[in-house]
Amino acid sequence: VADVLKLLTKEDIIPFGADSLTYNIAPLLIVMTALLMWAVMPFSSNAIGVDLNLGLFYVLSISSISVVSLLLAGWGSNNKYALLGAFRSVAQLVSYEVPMILSLLVPMLLARTMSMQSLITEQDIPYVLVVPLSALIFFISALAETGRSPFDLLEAESEIVAGFHVEYSGMKFAMFFLAEFVSTLFMASLFITIYWGGWRFYLLEWLSGGQLSTVELMVGGWNLGPLLGMVTFFVKTFFGYFLFIWARGTFPRVRIDQMMDFNWKFLVPLSAMLVAVVAIIDRIFLDVPPFAEFLLQLGGNLILGIITIEILRRVGRRRREAEEGSRQDGPAEAAEHHDHHDHHEMGHAAAH
Repeated sequence: VADVLKLLTKEDIIPFGADSLTYNIAPLLIVMTALLMWAVMPFSSNAIGVDLNLGLFYVLSISSISVVSLLLAGWGSNNKYALLGAFRSVAQLVSYEVPMILSLLVPMLLARTMSMQSLITEQDIPYVLVVPLSALIFFISALAETGRSPFDLLEAESEIVAGFHVEYSGMKFAMFFLAEFVSTLFMASLFITIYWGGWRFYLLEWLSGGQLSTVELMVGGWNLGPLLGMVTFFVKTFFGYFLFIWARGTFPRVRIDQMMDFNWKFLVPLSAMLVAVVAIIDRIFLDVPPFAEFLLQLGGNLILGIITIEILRRVGRRRREAEEGSRQDGPAEAAEHHDHHDHHEMGHAAAH
């Protein structure tokens, strides 16, 4: 609160040579984008703005508009560091949208719907248990999409000053941070909704044998189910947000080349293979009981994860061997060069 009040009292400075239209519209656009995504978020069984049958597609479409606002901010500031930061931001966000979309295809295949509310009601078992690899890929992609550590290159002060908003001050500067906080909170709630069952209180359902739920829980003539569902949703969301904060305090910042290599050489192929595995299992074993399908999908995820870990282990071992070989060759070449130089000097002295 104190930071917000401080920024509100700051002078609103427009840099010399800046394009006033794009400079002023960028912070408004990014805040509007962050707020519009909440329109389809189900807080409980009956608390949702609009239950679109293409709710997940709506979220992905609206979130992609933030890329435009970042580019407008960098271009309109008339600053080379801001423009460089904007280009890096666009490259990062566009790249990590690919594995995010591919990972979200998995729960869509399992639930056979894109409605946010239906994705929750179809989760008799949380998808984080059914397809844990998809949940992990989505979480990593969400960290990159929101610019959280270890992918916080959008505002790497040691490299590009303050990123795309280096020329912003006052309330406009605060709007960028507001949008970042709202987007991070939304991604945490989306992660909870898609993979952890959203407002469903699974422990209550399992203990009561399905008789009690957060859809209908009658107490003294009052249906307290939706209220309990909303409490459950917010508790889960804060748990998801805690995971984002935990990642920030645990992992160091990566370089831009490492981040892009990790995405295109690892995450994208892995997520594409995961979609194929889930689709094949879902198609072949179409009429099996739900628990059997759960075991099959979990087994497919675990096998793919083990294969991936083994490939990474072998690649890492080859890279270490190559580095050790180059380190050993270096001193040997230097010693050989030194001996050749001494021999040449001795021959030169003997000639004299």
